[in-house]
Amino acid sequence: QVQLVESGGGLVQIGGSLRLSCAASGSIFRIDAMGWYRQAPGKERELAATITNSGSTNYADSEKGRFTIARDNAKNTVYLQMHSLKPEDTAVYCCDAWVLTDSMPTNREYWGQGAQVTVAS
Repeated sequence: QVQLVESGGGLVQIGGSLRLSCAASGSIFRIDAMGWYRQAPGKERELAATITNSGSTNYADSEKGRFTIARDNAKNTVYLQMHSLKPEDTAVYCCDAWVLTDSMPTNREYWGQGAQVTVAS
């Protein structure tokens, strides 16, 4: 019913920048919170950043000042702009969205397939 598709991952040098995008499509009535999570090899998935549909943001401490989350509600898209990248930022980055569809009484969480970000040391 709802698909999230990430793009923009890749290989970057230390100190470089990348912008991830995640577009939601399907039977969407409303999208509430959206976010980015990351999972490095051998580690638990962790929060990177979240944003509400009114634009309030929340960041993990390790990303404050380096990452910026934003969304375009007209395009059902969330972005993660990453600067000053470090090797420890290497991970698979997944977006999520809490979506109310046309056929469900309450919203539920959907996930994208993930985008690999590799910061070369």
